[in-house]
Amino acid sequence: MKYLIISDIHGSAKYLKLALQAYDDFKCDKIIILGDILYHGPRNDLPEEYAPKECIALLNPLSSNIEAVCGNCDAEVDQMVLSFKIDTPHFTSLNGKDVYLTHGHHLDLVPDNANIVLYGHTHISIIEQKDNCIMINPGSISIPKGDKINSFAVCDDNNLITIYDFNYHKKDEIKL
Repeated sequence: MKYLIISDIHGSAKYLKLALQAYDDFKCDKIIILGDILYHGPRNDLPEEYAPKECIALLNPLSSNIEAVCGNCDAEVDQMVLSFKIDTPHFTSLNGKDVYLTHGHHLDLVPDNANIVLYGHTHISIIEQKDNCIMINPGSISIPKGDKINSFAVCDDNNLITIYDFNYHKKDEIKL
């Protein structure tokens, strides 16, 4: 299976459309959303084409292919309008590999037995090894920080995770 991994949409219809184009272009089967789906939050400027209702309309038809975790800007009302579950942090399987999904605002609560963690929150894409754990952040599709490059990740059938910008240039990659 191929997975599109995105985080920190923050209600930007413009960048969600680009991410969903990547979903099609890379022929992904599932979407993993690492939180902060509809609301921009009090610390962020409004993202381009801030249109939470349009984001709802784009995501809900794909609900059977979406696995999502709750971010610090997601609220109970978001779950009322989205037809897929916005879950708490949890383990999932990517092509047979156990991976822990979290937004990232509570990285201190990641279980000790997590060997691979997908997280968002910082809006900075990075792949790093911390102790015995591979930490992967695809960055923010809508409000990037650090290098200021909007980004997402794709996990292919062979568990190669690649972080891309929206011109499909590779930023980083790792084989799980």
